[in-house]
Amino acid sequence: MTPLKSAWHHIRRSPFQSLIAISVMTISFFSLSFFVIISNGMSSVLNYFETKPEVTIFLKDGLDQSTVQGLQKELSDYPNIREIKFISKDQALQIYKEQNKNNPMLTEMVTASILPASFEISVSDPKILEQIAQNFSSKTTQVDEIIYQKDIINSLLVWTNFIRKTGIIVVSVTTVITLMIITVIIGMKITNRKDEISISRLLGAGNFYVKRPFLIEGVIYGLTGSILGLLITYSLSAYFANRINLFFSPVVFLTSDFRFYAFLLLSSLSLGSLIGFTASWIGVKRNIKF
Repeated sequence: MTPLKSAWHHIRRSPFQSLIAISVMTISFFSLSFFVIISNGMSSVLNYFETKPEVTIFLKDGLDQSTVQGLQKELSDYPNIREIKFISKDQALQIYKEQNKNNPMLTEMVTASILPASFEISVSDPKILEQIAQNFSSKTTQVDEIIYQKDIINSLLVWTNFIRKTGIIVVSVTTVITLMIITVIIGMKITNRKDEISISRLLGAGNFYVKRPFLIEGVIYGLTGSILGLLITYSLSAYFANRINLFFSPVVFLTSDFRFYAFLLLSSLSLGSLIGFTASWIGVKRNIKF
């Protein structure tokens, strides 16, 4: 019997133990792929805001041209200003329609009159952002609202780091638990087959020949669990993609890029094989001593 057939024979003879091994491996890789996809989505949101103007100043309605020009002149007097862009009401309407072109119901009742004019300011020195935000927030008769991009980016950084750290902890814990469970299962299977192993040794089987089916069995658990875990994650992502991407629009939070999922699959298969082999090797090392 070939080592692969022998490993499959071991799996079939103890289906309950095999199911437990595959289940914990699936949970581990579901956690891993889930946090990778969420972290990738958060990075997309962060990149989107980092490419936008750092400060957006929305103006009150009814300001005359000289007042708007005076505000623009005041902004241009700040040092390290990279760009000042004035967005009129009509331009704001065009931007709004472009961002919601796939949702005609959101654009039917919107006119330029209900959208505010604004200044979008980019700077080369982040310290200037606080000065602009503080000084213009006091101009309550001219300024309606100020969106301070740095606050949004800092909040996103906090959440992104929190998600990544949580993911690392969860994946590390599940990986350790997976290693321990598969090690114990392989050890139990070796114990149940001590007579077979002794007979094989008497017939002249070498050390590696005896151990190889158990090592292959661990790799099978790793490959199967990684595929199932990623399949569950991908199915959930595909099912909720439209709703989640609509919520984060115009950012594509859940990507549909084939290369991303292909890389994730190859990484999962490699890591699953490594975890399965390592757990089996530990189990074999502890229970087969000759």
